[in-house]
Amino acid sequence: MRDKTQTNSAAPGDRLVRAGALVFFIGAVATLVTVAPLFLGTTPFPTYMFGLSMFMAVGFLMAGAGVLRSVAAGRRRARQASRASGAAGAAGSAR
Repeated sequence: MRDKTQTNSAAPGDRLVRAGALVFFIGAVATLVTVAPLFLGTTPFPTYMFGLSMFMAVGFLMAGAGVLRSVAAGRRRARQASRASGAAGAAGSAR
């Protein structure tokens, strides 16, 4: 049972996905706050505030990198498992 992944253990890339989601959420809120004055007819925010909207893209890329890292780790585990079962099968058939 020790070789099974525990539900509370963090797989490779999990923290990157969580951080990316947080940064994306901050960017989404910044986008809503920045665009709201345009619809409400009030004075728009300074230009640098529009830069905060780029956090959405940065968060999306971070989360995507975390997913790719997780996929790569899963492939690595599957490759090692298939090699181990292949070696065990070859040793069993040699008897």
